[in-house]
Amino acid sequence: MTLILRNNVQDVPQLAAFVDQVCEVAGFSASITMQMNLAIEEAVVNVMNYAYPQGTEGEVRIEAQADENGVQFVIIDSGTPFDPTTEAEADTTLSAEERQIGGLGIFLVRQLMDTVSYEYKEGRNMLTLRKEAGKGK
Repeated sequence: MTLILRNNVQDVPQLAAFVDQVCEVAGFSASITMQMNLAIEEAVVNVMNYAYPQGTEGEVRIEAQADENGVQFVIIDSGTPFDPTTEAEADTTLSAEERQIGGLGIFLVRQLMDTVSYEYKEGRNMLTLRKEAGKGK
């Protein structure tokens, strides 16, 4: 299954319906589906906001696969190369005032998904998020 969105946050509601559909096929519970929606929305909105120069139109492609082993979402864009997996873990022990700005999104994605990986291939950022079946299903 594939969903293509513009780099416009007004398209985000389409993403939620897409994630719901994929998770339903995989048999995930409503609770896990909500968590995955949160993680995937965070990753996609970051692409929408930061991958392309301000005022530039681009697209975000989300490819999903569901099987008996779980679900996998690959978020693809042709914007500025950026590997979120190399970002330092957000220090959640610090107060909001002491903490550096940014980094909580990838922290959230790492917490909610079982596997997060990145590659830059053929001029495209490819962020792969995977949730295994049987882990909080």
